[in-house]
Amino acid sequence: MAADPIHHLSQADPVLAGLIRQGRPIAPSAHEDLYLALLRAIVSQQISTKAAAAIWRKVQALFPPDGYPEPAAILAMSDEDLRAAGISRQKAGYLRAIAEFAQRDQLDHSYLSQLDADAFTQHLTQIKGVGRWTAQMLQMFALDQPDVFPEGDLGIQNAMRRHYGLQETGRALHQRMTQIAEAWRPHRTLASKYLWQSLDNQ
Repeated sequence: MAADPIHHLSQADPVLAGLIRQGRPIAPSAHEDLYLALLRAIVSQQISTKAAAAIWRKVQALFPPDGYPEPAAILAMSDEDLRAAGISRQKAGYLRAIAEFAQRDQLDHSYLSQLDADAFTQHLTQIKGVGRWTAQMLQMFALDQPDVFPEGDLGIQNAMRRHYGLQETGRALHQRMTQIAEAWRPHRTLASKYLWQSLDNQ
């Protein structure tokens, strides 16, 4: 029987132990439809959570009756249709690329959930517009994989700078963060979620 993740993280890292004590319990993520999660990730890129939610509602409204953007339906949409929902031309291209990928049966949940982190990232970053960060978010939230550490995420960087007093920048910062996170294995996803939560608590 593996040690309880919270116990493991609290023992492994006193800084994290403090954040867990001050924080709210984090429930496991519900396993999501990967295709839908990818579309939402693209819609949300580089805009606020609130703006992303509003645009996503408009996108769903384009697909009556149930708001599910089937791949064939996305591919049939013009740039103008998508622009009316607040999707830029560039993002419209990315959504089509995801729809094409899904149509080729490249987003099979049972296959993808078996891949290790690097293979998963390589598979998804074949899609135009999908980068390493997006792949990591899907692993952490849509697949609820336990040991993902998104060192490139701005929130994680800010939280670690603040709580660990890190002064480094750029590549040196990534290296330092990754070293600290080694102690959290095999529960780096949960540790990251507590770091994000700590930003809300300030």
